[in-house]
Amino acid sequence: MDVKLPKLGEGADSGVVVNVFVKEGDPVAKGQAIIELENEKAVASIPSTAGGVVAKIHVKPGDKIGIGQRLITVDEGGKASVEPGTAAKRTAAPAAPEPREATVEEDAIETGEAVSTPTAAPAASPSVRRAARELGIDLSKVRGSEPGGRIVIGDVRAYIQRLIKAAARPAAGTAGAPARPIAESIDFSQWGPVTKKSLTPLRQVIVRRMSESWNTVPRVTQFDEADFTQLNALRKKYAAAYEKKGARLTLTPLVLKALVGTLKKHPIFNSSLDEAANEIVLKEYFHIGIAVDTEQGLIVPVLRDVDKKSVLDLSRELEQLAQKARDRKVSGDELKGGTFTISNQGAIGGAHFTPIVNKPEVAILGLGRGAMKPVARDGKVEIRMLTPLALSYDHRVIDGGTAARFIVDLVAALQDFAEDAVRI
Repeated sequence: MDVKLPKLGEGADSGVVVNVFVKEGDPVAKGQAIIELENEKAVASIPSTAGGVVAKIHVKPGDKIGIGQRLITVDEGGKASVEPGTAAKRTAAPAAPEPREATVEEDAIETGEAVSTPTAAPAASPSVRRAARELGIDLSKVRGSEPGGRIVIGDVRAYIQRLIKAAARPAAGTAGAPARPIAESIDFSQWGPVTKKSLTPLRQVIVRRMSESWNTVPRVTQFDEADFTQLNALRKKYAAAYEKKGARLTLTPLVLKALVGTLKKHPIFNSSLDEAANEIVLKEYFHIGIAVDTEQGLIVPVLRDVDKKSVLDLSRELEQLAQKARDRKVSGDELKGGTFTISNQGAIGGAHFTPIVNKPEVAILGLGRGAMKPVARDGKVEIRMLTPLALSYDHRVIDGGTAARFIVDLVAALQDFAEDAVRI
């Protein structure tokens, strides 16, 4: 039996093989991890759908594979097909025609086409072949719906409809946007020594999403500074108590609590723009994305229901989620559903910057490194810890006055943070 790559989730149709855990001749049980696949911003183990002995391995590390592609072939007569405490149950059945293999390429992902290997002759009746020839359709790109991948005339019609829909979509961003220039490959080695490094799947995703956000979201960044002197004093005061509870108290969970209170006062910042329906979707839940700097690139896991959790709970979950992101063990679900994002560069040392809106969200908050500065208070000059804030927002949804009021309220919430929220 061939074990094939299953559907990985919404919008995830391919990945790159990182590790292969089995070799030919190895016993394998149903549900046992056989390969490790890097997809989007996560690395996931793919389990075997059958038990037996590995007869053949069809992939190797570095291969880009798509849904339905063969991973391994399993001899179900092997010992591993019998699970502990149960007898192996097999029902003899006539072998179904083997569907042609498909390589999922970028154009196939966009149009929903199935791309066959050039040597595989698609199964179809003479009348379907004749109709395809007259219409100029390459049957190798049509996904057959009948047993064995056989193509019927309805499949050809569906393929044509997909092409029409793909052609009707704007090229990139909004209608009327300038055409994207054709990428040009330059031979930089003509001027001196170079080293080439392939983009990882993660970096490719970052490239695509940042380009999409830049081309489609008219963004503005509102800058300000917040006095973190009291907030930092609270952190130091309760750090030891949090350590005893198995949590590390940082400024981030305190910022999260202040942020959620401000989002409730300004719900437009916790929304998304549904361009297809011409609607603004105001979300009544508060799932905050936390940008995590990893060796592989920026990953944004989502901390859910921030408004319902204590500072202690947030401290624990933040540390766990950040570690999972750095280890590339965060799941696809943990990267979805965010309503607002925080990007904190304070630990690195950055000051003001302009974070890019994490689409389909409409705003993102950037935090810089706090610095001790002289501040005039009640006619006297004091040294206070001021932290740079940068609020980038989608100007299609949020107006400048609204953003200014939001940042003013956020600064007040940070500077007047209630000690009761930190006390445990």
